[in-house]
Amino acid sequence: MEEVLCNIEIVKENDVFVARIQSDYGGSREYKSKNFEEVLEQMAMELQEEFDTA
Repeated sequence: MEEVLCNIEIVKENDVFVARIQSDYGGSREYKSKNFEEVLEQMAMELQEEFDTA
């Protein structure tokens, strides 16, 4: 059976990438950077920590 762990939305607003995350464990948060890879790294580290402790 599937269980949704989080919802992720990644958009580009002008020249800034924005990742919005919503989860039951960490709530809502947002990461911004002009560098797409940096946004992905921030998001991945946060989610890794969140789900390792859950």
